[in-house]
Amino acid sequence: MERRCGDCSLCCTVLRVDALNKLGGVNCLHQDVRGPGCAIHATRPQICRAYRCLWLGGGLEEAERPDLLGAVLDVVSDGATVRLEIREAVPGSFDDSERLQAIGERYRVSMPVRISDVGDVLDPDRPYRVLLPGGEEHRVRGEWTEVVHSGRITQRRRLSWIERAARRVILAVRRSRQRGMRGGRGRSSPGKAEN
Repeated sequence: MERRCGDCSLCCTVLRVDALNKLGGVNCLHQDVRGPGCAIHATRPQICRAYRCLWLGGGLEEAERPDLLGAVLDVVSDGATVRLEIREAVPGSFDDSERLQAIGERYRVSMPVRISDVGDVLDPDRPYRVLLPGGEEHRVRGEWTEVVHSGRITQRRRLSWIERAARRVILAVRRSRQRGMRGGRGRSSPGKAEN
């Protein structure tokens, strides 16, 4: 049986949608205020039509719908790397949810699990975490990564100079794309869905 979003519209807040000039972490202007749903559902952008979170795709249990978890989950392919992306609707949702932690443990055996929140999405140094097999965790903030084993920081390292230079270029491109999104959260421009 095909799943339907039902009362869940968390992706409409958590994800970035360039086609609507909408930042991640900002409610979409088209979210229906009378209840969950989209006021432009029939004419919504193609990226919104095509998007299917991990729950809709059947990768999670029935009771693990995003609005019940407080996070939107996706399996993301980034070149040769595949990872589980957990985007918290509220910072700390992962740490406060035994169910989210269990999902993270289930997936980290076979792929990295990246946890981020929708705090200040324009902050290039916004922290995120990556859970790896064997209990290893990377806590990343800007150019720095702390490697954690069994709750203890075992290493702190900075990106190499070449990685820092590449990061600066990527951030400059991202800033130019986001410049138009800061004020006009809901107007049209071409794009993609992410945070």
